[in-house]
Amino acid sequence: MAEEPEDPSKSFVIFGRDVAQIPCFRNSFLYGISGGIGIGLLTFLGTSRTHLSTHVGFGSFFCGTIVYWMSCRYQWSARRFEQQQLREAMRRQALYEGTNVEQELDLKSA
Repeated sequence: MAEEPEDPSKSFVIFGRDVAQIPCFRNSFLYGISGGIGIGLLTFLGTSRTHLSTHVGFGSFFCGTIVYWMSCRYQWSARRFEQQQLREAMRRQALYEGTNVEQELDLKSA
């Protein structure tokens, strides 16, 4: 029987989307999980109440993941917008290079 070689690039798929391709997904969950575990453990050490510490740990996991996700996606969107603007400016520069329009733009910017 021939065994199929395992594909090392297998990834986790949720709702038909590869989560490895979603920007900020990995870091958001890693920070959320570590923050939830840390705050849950500190709550347990401080109060010795397991029910409360699990609720606090899960709540901090959820809030930490959402907050980091939103800030990361905002920064990612801002960088992507700037890259699109730069790409368009470079395309226009290549289009206008050596024409009268380029000279007029140089005079206006000076």
